[in-house]
Amino acid sequence: QVQLVESGGGLVQPGGSLRLSCAASGSIHSSYGMGWYRQAPMKQRELVAVVTNSGRTNYADSVKGRFTISRDSAKNTVYLQMNTLKPEDTAVYYCNSYFGPKNYWGRGTQVIVSS
Repeated sequence: QVQLVESGGGLVQPGGSLRLSCAASGSIHSSYGMGWYRQAPMKQRELVAVVTNSGRTNYADSVKGRFTISRDSAKNTVYLQMNTLKPEDTAVYYCNSYFGPKNYWGRGTQVIVSS
């Protein structure tokens, strides 16, 4: 089993920045890919960004150039640096870890972008 705990969410004004963190524990190793998803009210959960075990990254078109995903394998932690935030980025952000058929989720952290 893998446990994921997100932190760093909150209320921020449009144009501001936040950095989310996700600490993984349990039976995780560097072969796991890790990523961030988000779910806005009345919408389906969507991929935000992912980083593979080899360090390759992929982003949703809506966040390219504004968000950066990174991982510290020594700390089993993945980060999401979010800049130039927009009201449409408001959502619950979930950390995800995957390895083959195994897929784990955190409980989420709320991000609200509002003036």
